[in-house]
Amino acid sequence: MEKRWPARLAGGLAGLANGLFGGGGGMVFLPILARWGDLDQRKLYATCVAVIFPVCLVSAAVYLLRGGVALAAALPYLCGGLAGGFLGGKLYGKVPTKWLKWLFAVFLFYAGVKYLL
Repeated sequence: MEKRWPARLAGGLAGLANGLFGGGGGMVFLPILARWGDLDQRKLYATCVAVIFPVCLVSAAVYLLRGGVALAAALPYLCGGLAGGFLGGKLYGKVPTKWLKWLFAVFLFYAGVKYLL
């Protein structure tokens, strides 16, 4: 039972990040799962998605109930995101894990720089 407290605390922090920033919980979960999850690289990414999905649903429901969602503006992104998620899931086992690490790092760097400018 004692070993679960770091995971619960980390989950709470990732959920908080997701709720505050409208996303980003996965960026918190990935390094946490890498350190404490004892998972191989492939399972690490899939598990991160499986954990963040319900967290995103809760955040989205709260935003929706508070009137903070522009559904008409979100719809085109949702359609593309669903297609991209399906394609990414199909390619999941075919992309070398070394590439996944680099792609993730490049994406984070790009997003961070873009956000600051």
